[in-house]
Amino acid sequence: MKVEVKTARKYMPFGYKLMLSYSAFIIIPVLLVGYIANSIFVASFREQTSSNIQGTLQQMKDNIVYKMDNIKRISDLLYFDDTLAGHLHHYEMGWVNYEATKKYLLPKFRTAIETTSSRVWLSFYFHNESFNEIYNLSNNLDPLMINTRLLDWYYIKRITEKSWYRLFPAESYGVTMKWQRIEDDESYGRISLLRRLVDITQINVSEIGFLRISVYLSDLFESVDFQKIGDGTTIFVLDESQRIVTSSGVSDLQIGDMWTKVNANKHLVIEQSLPNLNWKLTALVPNKLTNGDTDKVRTLTLLICLACFIIFSIAGFFISRFFSKRVSKIVSVLDSFQEGEFHKRILFKGNDEFTRISSALNEMGHNIGSLIREVYMTNLQKKEAELASLQAQINPHFLYNTLSSISRLAKFGEVDKLQCMVLDLAKFYRLSLNNGKSHISIYNEMEQVKAYIDIQKTKYGERMQIHYDISMDIFYYDTIKLILQPFVENILEHAWCGDSINIRITGVLQNGLIVIQIIDDGVGFHADTIKQIFEASESLAQVGYGIRNVDHRIKLHYGKEYGVIIASRPGIGSTIRIVFPARSKPL
Repeated sequence: MKVEVKTARKYMPFGYKLMLSYSAFIIIPVLLVGYIANSIFVASFREQTSSNIQGTLQQMKDNIVYKMDNIKRISDLLYFDDTLAGHLHHYEMGWVNYEATKKYLLPKFRTAIETTSSRVWLSFYFHNESFNEIYNLSNNLDPLMINTRLLDWYYIKRITEKSWYRLFPAESYGVTMKWQRIEDDESYGRISLLRRLVDITQINVSEIGFLRISVYLSDLFESVDFQKIGDGTTIFVLDESQRIVTSSGVSDLQIGDMWTKVNANKHLVIEQSLPNLNWKLTALVPNKLTNGDTDKVRTLTLLICLACFIIFSIAGFFISRFFSKRVSKIVSVLDSFQEGEFHKRILFKGNDEFTRISSALNEMGHNIGSLIREVYMTNLQKKEAELASLQAQINPHFLYNTLSSISRLAKFGEVDKLQCMVLDLAKFYRLSLNNGKSHISIYNEMEQVKAYIDIQKTKYGERMQIHYDISMDIFYYDTIKLILQPFVENILEHAWCGDSINIRITGVLQNGLIVIQIIDDGVGFHADTIKQIFEASESLAQVGYGIRNVDHRIKLHYGKEYGVIIASRPGIGSTIRIVFPARSKPL
């Protein structure tokens, strides 16, 4: 037998490739871990800083709410006083109203405003005109600048045409009140709590007066101080239209300016909503406060990553050296097999994958050598001549391609794939040989084609998808061997349509017949090609040789009514239908 020896091409040794790939795969996770660790630490610092600032803003908010509640308590003293409501609802001129005003009403109002330490201006508008108006003259000045505890009484008709009064919400007892800047509040930096006084002694709750308690925003927001957070911080109080009501800290924006997050360049923005106002506390925190220790963390992370890389690289050097020696021995045996010398053997000590590979290679060398000797030395009988012809066409070509794939896997260090391919190859040939018998169980036939497919999947990977839908009922019957593999091989050689292909193998028992189908979504057959396969002349003998061979052997063993049927549409795919009787023993 003449064996063609190919000149070996130069290549990078497996040990270097393993070391380089190992180093590359080490760099990626080390950098990834370093990046994640740095991100986590930085995020932790920022989160802690943000949490502290949130706590400070919450304290400011609580202080503001406390002062607002203090103003609300002034209104509660008047709102829930039934005696006060009774006096205000009593219509009697003269001495009676004078006594009520002097001895109860005015003391009650003054006591209410004295309960707070803030500067407040209480304006009371009443319906009962049997009482007199009592108010202070400010001469166009801010009244609160003259008196820090100010009380004015007015007739309700002074405000009945005011929009803020007409649009005041409908009364819900004990609940309805509103903080709003009205009249001259905005110009003097004040805000007012608006609330009705009602008489609940009547069948229908009626308004007997209207309260307006004005307070300076500076008093209400006294606790808003940027220094509680840190230098460079700015705190804004924003109203419902995002206008700046007051601020603390250095900023280019002035009170009354509109604020947007565009103004927060290079700042962390933290907000707290103020209840009952629809306003917000907005803190602008410079990034230097949140990134104070991130540079140290980043440097430490880089040093740790560098140390890990050096340690892993040293370990990888010795590991790659250990495996490269074993792979080199395997490659030398495979090179001998490729040159036709199947007597060479390899032995590894221990009980690992390399030991299993060496055993499989030795077994494969023995099996392949025996198979080649059998092919060249044995005259097959007439009845199995076509089977021998098919095997002579398939085995050497398939074996050469498989060994080449094994060689490539060994060179690239893909030991797991190499082991699987070697074991599948040994399994394929073990089932193909079948102790010299022409018949095989359908189970073993399926196992044989699966071994072939597994070998091809190692080559094509995810580009090749296989689906099995085999009824277990047919496993108990026999068939002539190698009736499926030629069709799968034909698909993989000729049916590709794009970068992937899907193959489905089904098998069922129907009315005493075994029906096996091989379905693909490849390029399909033209009608002329199908005709050439089954009616081939000598000039076209190579067209569909494997398919025609299977069809002839089935007809030879089982009768002309059985065999292979092809259904196909170009560009869509093909369905190969194999039909033969269900028999448990050969004829």
